[in-house]
Amino acid sequence: MAVRKTITTCLRIPPRINSMGMWASTNMFTYSLPVLQMQMIFIFIITNLLHFLLRRLNLPKIVSEIIAGIILSSSLLGRSEKFRKLVFPADSQPILGTIALMGYTLFMFLIGVKMDLSMIKKTGRKALAIGILALLAPLMLGFATTFVLGELKATNGVTNLSYVTLIHSLTPFPVISCILSDLKIINSELGRLALSSAIVSDLFSVFLTTIGTISRFAKEESSRLAIIHLAATIAFILSLVYVFRPAMFWVVRQTPEGRPIKDKYIFTIIAGVLVSGVLSNWMGLFVLFGPFMLGLAVPDGPPLGSAIVDKLDSFVMGVLLPLFISTCAVRTNMATIDLEHPSVYSNGILSVVTMATKIAACMLPALYSKMPFNDSLALGLIMSAKGTVQLATYTLFRDNQTIDEETFALLALGTTVLAGGIHLAVKYLYNPSRKYAGYQKRNIMHSKHNAELRILACIHRSDNIASTINLLDASSPNRENPIGVYVLHLIELLGRASPLFISHQLQKKTVSNRSYSESVILAFSHYERNNRGNVSINAFTAISPSKLMHDDICILALDKLVSLIILPFHSKWAIEGSIEIEDHRLRTLNCSVLDTAPCSVGILVDRGHLGRSTSVVSSQSSYSVVMIFFGGSDDHEALTYAKRMAGNSKIRLTVVRFVAEDDDDGLSEWDKMLDAEVLKDVKVNNVNNRYVAYMEETVKDGPQTALIVRAMVDDYDLMIVGRRHNINSPQTSGLLEWSEFPELGAIGDLLASSDLKSKASVLVVQQQQQMS
Repeated sequence: MAVRKTITTCLRIPPRINSMGMWASTNMFTYSLPVLQMQMIFIFIITNLLHFLLRRLNLPKIVSEIIAGIILSSSLLGRSEKFRKLVFPADSQPILGTIALMGYTLFMFLIGVKMDLSMIKKTGRKALAIGILALLAPLMLGFATTFVLGELKATNGVTNLSYVTLIHSLTPFPVISCILSDLKIINSELGRLALSSAIVSDLFSVFLTTIGTISRFAKEESSRLAIIHLAATIAFILSLVYVFRPAMFWVVRQTPEGRPIKDKYIFTIIAGVLVSGVLSNWMGLFVLFGPFMLGLAVPDGPPLGSAIVDKLDSFVMGVLLPLFISTCAVRTNMATIDLEHPSVYSNGILSVVTMATKIAACMLPALYSKMPFNDSLALGLIMSAKGTVQLATYTLFRDNQTIDEETFALLALGTTVLAGGIHLAVKYLYNPSRKYAGYQKRNIMHSKHNAELRILACIHRSDNIASTINLLDASSPNRENPIGVYVLHLIELLGRASPLFISHQLQKKTVSNRSYSESVILAFSHYERNNRGNVSINAFTAISPSKLMHDDICILALDKLVSLIILPFHSKWAIEGSIEIEDHRLRTLNCSVLDTAPCSVGILVDRGHLGRSTSVVSSQSSYSVVMIFFGGSDDHEALTYAKRMAGNSKIRLTVVRFVAEDDDDGLSEWDKMLDAEVLKDVKVNNVNNRYVAYMEETVKDGPQTALIVRAMVDDYDLMIVGRRHNINSPQTSGLLEWSEFPELGAIGDLLASSDLKSKASVLVVQQQQQMS
């Protein structure tokens, strides 16, 4: 076992900071600034060289940063006293440590800014259960293991296992956020569930830690002092909630749409970070508590949260945090590890028990909610990840002599192995192409009866506005069945500007009379006023490259838990029936959304009626809608949406079912059973006490189906069909061979064909595909 050394140094007043250079008679490395610069150079060069090699093995950067610290420690280069005195002299440690801890403080503030507490509500009880179990299960079983090891005399004087258990039980949000960002799945359904669970676990652990700290004050100092600290902590949190957070929302409202937050507000908040750190020390809490809580009070996302992240992120994450991680690892001394000492085995057993318990505790709620096994295992591994926060806690306990040098070396080594191993394991288990895959059914068919139907309506051009509003109007919104509409105006990013995402509910102020998406906001606001209590509108603008627009759509759909995304078709028809505009980038976008959407998708082909500036439903005595039914999940979704439309007395709904002549429609028995269930009320001509016409057409092949469908187009204003992608059936055989728009399916392609002269608009529906 290593013995701690006490080093006595002399302090020079005034301190030597900046050297006069090579012309001075004294050694430049006796001055603090050149030494600090040299330390940073060594750390950055070794870290980046290691990362250049290790990233080819898909290892995260934290592995390189820890190994760089171990290389510079007394385990390797630091064994040379000459090197140690030159690069890491004893009197330089306070300066390096202070700068590194300042970097970690800013890092925790940024993590608080990025943390979206509303995610807990969106993922529901599953995240709550996983977050609490991820902390309590390993904590209780870890303490039980520590007790058993003590009873078996396996610890042999090792007294720090309780603290090790506490650290192993933590699930820090910063660690989870970093590993998800490295794996590029932070916006996935799995990533959101992991983040929500980590928020729950982290806040619960902060609460328990605060209570523990105050209890320690009561035990070691006095109950009166503990009450004062508790009152000060509560007062600090209340001031953040009721003073600072409203003030920050005021800053957001004062910022015109599309304009950056003024620098004076950013600098004021950064000064607040320093003040909150001082207050944390005064309250007897760890210095990180105040900055982290202040970060939570900052509204996340644009414009304020993203502005702070843009200002600080590169410097903190690229310079200060790697410096902090490496300076923590520099304390490691591998020579202190004695493989025959009981602490090696007791620490190993405790690590395995707590990690296995945490993985199992996270997997059980996930499996109970029917998440696939691989994804559940990936979630358990992510929640068991080790990283910056654990290493910082080990270092704090080591510096306070709560744990010894050998335990610290073992824990630092274990953090390195787990940080790399879990990263590789999750990459193997989870396919990033399914990052928007949902674990919940988010479609119209499985929506709760009389619950709000959430729709994400995408707008590209001004001519999309009227057709989208008229489709929403045809959806029969009322107080019993309201519609929540999230309008996303998509603008292509040109030039070298940065992507921009604007929530028009937050930023009310405009620079002039002209703002982003002004015509879109006015039109939909007018529609909301005319349908007060039946329709709620929330408007957003996304300015991004066309190849990334599908991410904006899918992320917003996930975030708002929508059931249906409505996309405008890429072609626009002129009055006489010819194609006026054909945007192939929009077609590519539609295909990308169809492939990755976390909910159902509808492509709206506007060929006349829906493009009117006035409501087609309210202006006509009757509005004819036909739903063409073949069978399968997409047709179930399309029919469910059509049934909703039948709730409007002015809409006349007809359902036409095409049946194969030989009764072999290529569907499974389960799909046939669902067909019968969804058609049950239609066949008796009664949907929600409204008359619905029902017809059946028996056909032998696709050409016969095409003839019947073509004959129908002039009888209806809107035709609704299921996409039925990759479903082969006799009723549509041969139609896809001449397909012009395969993203619309066989019948949708037929109805959107340029040689079909029709004014009937078409809605092609695809039910949620990304169910794991």
